[in-house]
Amino acid sequence: MSLATGIWVLDLTGSSSLAALTGFCFFVPTLLGPVLGVLVDRFPRRPLIVWTHLLTAGAVLSLLTVHTEDQTWLIYAVMLGYGVSFVLIDAGEAALLPAALPPEVLGGVNGLRMSAQEGVKLIAPLVGAGLFGWWGGHSVALLTVGTLTAAAGLYLLIRLRPSVPAAAAPGAGVADQPSTAPTEPGPPERSAGRFLVGIRFLWARPELRITVLLGSITIAMSGLTTAALYSVVVEDLHRPATFLGVLSSAQGAGSILGGLIVGRLLRVRGTRAVGILGAVLVALGATGWGVPWWPVVVGSSFVIGIGLPWTLVAAMTAVQSRTPEALLGRVAGTASTLLFAPIAIATPLGAALVLLDRRLPLAIAATLCLGAALSAIRSARSIRATGSADAVAAGPTGTVETSRPADEARVGS
Repeated sequence: MSLATGIWVLDLTGSSSLAALTGFCFFVPTLLGPVLGVLVDRFPRRPLIVWTHLLTAGAVLSLLTVHTEDQTWLIYAVMLGYGVSFVLIDAGEAALLPAALPPEVLGGVNGLRMSAQEGVKLIAPLVGAGLFGWWGGHSVALLTVGTLTAAAGLYLLIRLRPSVPAAAAPGAGVADQPSTAPTEPGPPERSAGRFLVGIRFLWARPELRITVLLGSITIAMSGLTTAALYSVVVEDLHRPATFLGVLSSAQGAGSILGGLIVGRLLRVRGTRAVGILGAVLVALGATGWGVPWWPVVVGSSFVIGIGLPWTLVAAMTAVQSRTPEALLGRVAGTASTLLFAPIAIATPLGAALVLLDRRLPLAIAATLCLGAALSAIRSARSIRATGSADAVAAGPTGTVETSRPADEARVGS
């Protein structure tokens, strides 16, 4: 649906920039992550997720009334509602998974989920683009309503444990250990500060802060390059806009491969190292998108398909394994905002930059992703050096706590 709405607007208006703004509408609600995260912590999580799916299906059904350029506002409105549901479902899933799985398998399961979620890009974009070209956007809307309704039903089959174990994922520091709490937390604090709890918790922990910021930058760059990719396909490759379905399928294939191996990488290298590797791959892919030869562009989509989910899986696994259960909704909602809100700014910015030069957003994206990866490496080495200095200062009988997540020690290598 996210691909079809862009093609739909492009078909109605003839504007690549207006088509790219469907992505802006989808991601701007992520700014509300800390607020919506409170709902996830306040209400039973599974019913909240189920009803969000059903209400979103109802909103998508309204697209059956779109027929002319004057009605494109409804497409934007539906994608805005879709964005709100995305934040609620994302935070809800992040909080629900630890209630269904032991902490030590969260990373691997997140990777497999990403393979399944992103891997459908092998089929869904081609089906969406094909349906749009054959029967128009209405057929894609009906298919989306069906899948949302089916997903709501599947959530009812998940078996939840009565409580969450206190042990965190291997390598978590003492301060980051989640506490034992009921699966469904009680009413949240009444003070306005409850909206800031997630921000304070996340920012105070380097492992969470750095992995989330890595994901934030790389995901934002995917929005910055949206309009540029439309232009590359139409103007450089001289292909129809539906060729974006091929690129999305290539990206989905990369996501399948990346998701299958990211669990082992997380266990061996840690969340921060995986986030850094993902950012480097996105930088390489953005550079390749600027080459006006379709095999390179398709291959670059495959590389980005590996790297982009790695940064997201690393960030959310760090959040799930190092956050108390009672705070998971707010911390996950805050992380979702930091991960996806910048794309709401980057997408229209990229649409404006492409008017100057369609390769300019691609060059900026590659530079920022590579710079973020290098900055994360320097930060990890600085933390490692500080920990060593503290240990020396404390002496053999000192009380300074120097244990850190395993990947803080490994990433420097």
